[in-house]
Amino acid sequence: MEPLRKVEGRAIPFGRKNVDTDVIIPARWLKTISREGLGVGAFETVREDPDNIFDQSEFKSAPILIAGDNFGCGSSREHAAWALLDMGITSVIAPSFSDIFSGNAFKNGILTVVLPQEQVDRLLEVARTDPITVDLETQTVTTPFQDRFKFEIDPFRKHCLLEGLDEVGLTLTQDAAISAYESRHQREMPWFAKGTAVEA
Repeated sequence: MEPLRKVEGRAIPFGRKNVDTDVIIPARWLKTISREGLGVGAFETVREDPDNIFDQSEFKSAPILIAGDNFGCGSSREHAAWALLDMGITSVIAPSFSDIFSGNAFKNGILTVVLPQEQVDRLLEVARTDPITVDLETQTVTTPFQDRFKFEIDPFRKHCLLEGLDEVGLTLTQDAAISAYESRHQREMPWFAKGTAVEA
């Protein structure tokens, strides 16, 4: 997972409320276990409209998505986070998120930012013409017009995102402690290391 400190650029002013994971990535795309290529199927039903926001040239490869309340509700499919990443999105701003989606997003290196509806409305307005900056270190979202919105984030999640640590990466940070435990375990209980059963 890549470290994430600041996300800046155009933001897709989507804004729709109660967008479930089936809208983010329809079920027919779930046959794959690969994280690659899902961006093509992301928001497929929305993109059936030729005037949809996702395919407008100014928002292609935008790293930020501005959504409505309860984003990512519905089923727990991790493919939703994979699809957003494959589109190039590394931060989603909304008034609220489904807990499961928020967890999946975090585990895949996507920063979810919760802001009050009036601040989200302001960002939706700015995003139509100008870039937005999400700064994880200062926990702020800013615009070129001096807007500065503070957001909260769990300290553990912030640390993991800043350092680019997924679950594997977190485990590897404990490599020395794990090795020391295994060495001690082998010395103190060698019969386990040999795989032999202890006689009664």
